[in-house]
Amino acid sequence: MIYKNIKNFPEDFLWGASTSAYQVEGAWNEDGKGLSVIDMLDHPEGTSDFKVASDHYHRYKEDVRLFSELGLKAYRFSIAWSRIIPNGVGEVNKKGIEFYSNLIDELNKYNIEPIVTMYHFDLPYELERKGGWSNREVIDDFVEYAKVLFDNFGHKVKYWLTINEQNTMILHPGAIGVPKGGKLPSKKELYQQNHHMLLAQAKVMDLCHKMCPNGKIGPALNITSMYGETCNPNDAIAAHNWETLRGWSFLDLAIYGRYNKLFWSYLEDRNLEPTVLEGDMEVMKLGNPDFVAMNYYSTVTIAESRGDASDVSARAGDQQIMLGEPGVYRAAENPYVSKTKYGWVVDPVGLRMTLRKVTERYNLPILITENGYGDNDILEENDTINDDDRIEFIKQHLEQLKLAICDGVEVIGYCPWSAIDVVSTHQGYGKRYGFIYVNRGEFDLMDLRRIKKKSFYWYQNIIKNNGNNI
Repeated sequence: MIYKNIKNFPEDFLWGASTSAYQVEGAWNEDGKGLSVIDMLDHPEGTSDFKVASDHYHRYKEDVRLFSELGLKAYRFSIAWSRIIPNGVGEVNKKGIEFYSNLIDELNKYNIEPIVTMYHFDLPYELERKGGWSNREVIDDFVEYAKVLFDNFGHKVKYWLTINEQNTMILHPGAIGVPKGGKLPSKKELYQQNHHMLLAQAKVMDLCHKMCPNGKIGPALNITSMYGETCNPNDAIAAHNWETLRGWSFLDLAIYGRYNKLFWSYLEDRNLEPTVLEGDMEVMKLGNPDFVAMNYYSTVTIAESRGDASDVSARAGDQQIMLGEPGVYRAAENPYVSKTKYGWVVDPVGLRMTLRKVTERYNLPILITENGYGDNDILEENDTINDDDRIEFIKQHLEQLKLAICDGVEVIGYCPWSAIDVVSTHQGYGKRYGFIYVNRGEFDLMDLRRIKKKSFYWYQNIIKNNGNNI
């Protein structure tokens, strides 16, 4: 649809940026922090671990000051469960409470809205040793952890995100990694974990509404549109299969408190359905999220399944993520989109399409909590980083975001990945996303100096003009 008049971004739009605890903080074993599953991972050869990361734990005041100079209206970050409760359950670590309280106060001092992710892949290792999310007891452990967060920070945090990219953890567990000596769970175990996560999430959302009357809370999923490779109806069915199984099924449970019928049929047919105890579905309906948080990077093009092992292939540029499932769908190429040097599809129009679909299905406000461009940024003379490709990527997506607003989508904020360089889960420091460069190598920590990239000044100008110069 071509509009005669293009709407502006809302005056109170949350221009922000994002990070996660394990990818930015460092201080992995300081001040009483317990081990997480991330601390215990076997890292891909040639990539750094997360022990120092960007050293945000020691430099948060400097970083927040830079965020303010950038003009951020919001900062989406995660709290490390094992920094708050080292063993996942039991004694609370006062030093952990102090760190996040100080960080939130610093953000509020600069009028930057804190957006808190409660769980971003980093389950306390002691809980993993007890069975992790396969153990139903973790539901109550997560609720007790949430109580600590709401008690200590609920009066000064308005926006809460429950679980980051639950669908990625369930569908692509190898993408996040396996603790040393561990093994990937079976698909049936994964869908049981999914059920437990959803119950925990529903309870925590209900608890937030009770303990934080001024707070708002929502799920944070990786959501994307799927295209059929051709106009063959069987390609359309395959695309709908995967769009539902990887996206809508998770959101339907989080928002409506019910299993999507296509999803449940798929689970039953393959003997993957979780054990659902009496009362579970009543608990599931307690959630009632206030908004949808959405991570969007790219779309996927889908072809009809051939029903054999040839349906499965590694995603270009990321060997940890396998696409395709015999009898369900197979990945295909899209000649109408471009790709990054890492093989990720670049599809700004897909963002608009995805936003429209989320609005059509759920009619809730949407907060974009990730969207970004990874590159091996080069530090040139005079502390210059010319990340023009990142600027172009974000510019194109903001153009489509503006059109989505014209379509009637209620978008309350945009928090691209990432505010500052973080350790990439798969590519370490060889793949950077930030507006702020961190001067370190893969293993050589150098001086960890903060340097503003070209995109820093560009995004600063976008925020200053509330996106009206897009």
